[in-house]
Amino acid sequence: MLIKRKSIEKEESSRPATRKPKYAPVTLSEQDGVRYLHFGTEWVQGAMRIRKPDWPELEYAQQMMAWMLWIAAPQRIAQLGLGTAALTKFCYKQFPQAEVTAVELNPSVIAICASMFKLPENDARLQVLEMDALDFVGDAERHGTLDALQVDLYDATARGPVLDTPDFYKACAACLNDDGIMTVNLFGDHPSYAKNLKAMKFAFDEVLCLPQVHDGNVVAIAFKRGRQVDYEALTARAAQIVAETKLPAKSWVKGLKQQQS
Repeated sequence: MLIKRKSIEKEESSRPATRKPKYAPVTLSEQDGVRYLHFGTEWVQGAMRIRKPDWPELEYAQQMMAWMLWIAAPQRIAQLGLGTAALTKFCYKQFPQAEVTAVELNPSVIAICASMFKLPENDARLQVLEMDALDFVGDAERHGTLDALQVDLYDATARGPVLDTPDFYKACAACLNDDGIMTVNLFGDHPSYAKNLKAMKFAFDEVLCLPQVHDGNVVAIAFKRGRQVDYEALTARAAQIVAETKLPAKSWVKGLKQQQS
């Protein structure tokens, strides 16, 4: 499994516009009431419980919302990598005051999210953009505008983020306001893990990690502005999140304590 790979998405996004991009095939599977998205392999790119389409089914996806421990009322949220639109749909429903933007390079992913994963149509609060995530964060007009940025950029092999350089994470940090937070889905059992953490620590004042879950996913929490971790306040906030959303926020606080002990 630990092989050197070339990202189809990354390679094709840099080709001349005159050539039609080629992407890994988008495929589906279903088991026990859950629909899964794949890119032509066994690796799961996202999931939706059919009876709860707005709920982030996978544990790592729930952890990607850990920025809620510090930000209660976001105004602008962005998601890089649409997947099954789990995080996009949850944020759109949970924060009616917020503008939610999702960025996805593969048009087939956007189409299948609309047809098979209950992604709402774009409106005044929701924008799903077909574009390269690197172009999105590199746009100076977006700098300083986001409260929360969620990064989940994987290709067909699902073994490490497609974009992982210090310059990329520096651009991500630039998109956040001074109190903004980024969460990133990493793969703890892969060499890309250490590379990504090093790049994030170059670009952000502080980076924390939650414990590894299920198939090796590790969610990193990156703060544009370093802050003291007040576990008493986080515990109180976690209880509020559980009551309002049923997300397992208490386990996030427990996990952060474990990682820092």
